Amino acid sequence: MSPKKIILRFDKDISDKPIIYRLAKDYDLVINIIKANVNPNKEGTMVLELTGEKYDQGLEFLKNQGVRVQPLAEEVFRNEEKCTSCGACTGICPSGALYIERPSMEVKFDSDNCIVCQICVKVCPVKAMEVRF
Repeated sequence: MSPKKIILRFDKDISDKPIIYRLAKDYDLVINIIKANVNPNKEGTMVLELTGEKYDQGLEFLKNQGVRVQPLAEEVFRNEEKCTSCGACTGICPSGALYIERPSMEVKFDSDNCIVCQICVKVCPVKAMEVRF
């Protein structure tokens, strides 16, 4: 079974509960936390990759805990015809999905590492980074 990327959104009343631990222990899910953010009010979001036979039961557990779950339904891709390999995107990419390959100095994009933060879309001067829904 291939990993599925999802977004979790939770309020302060559940931010201190061990929900990720429960997914691993009770539902035998393999979890890769791609991105996590908890603001000062203890509200948060997480982007996860989940794999396992009890995937649906794990999602049901999250929903019962009050976690809002949505699939990561959009993806960022690089339009290679537009890209000039200027490198503006590589310095701001938090996951390292965009990087400069040496010695050619060509910008490369590893979509498997992309967390769809869309920062690259905003900074690309030639609009080579695009979002698909």
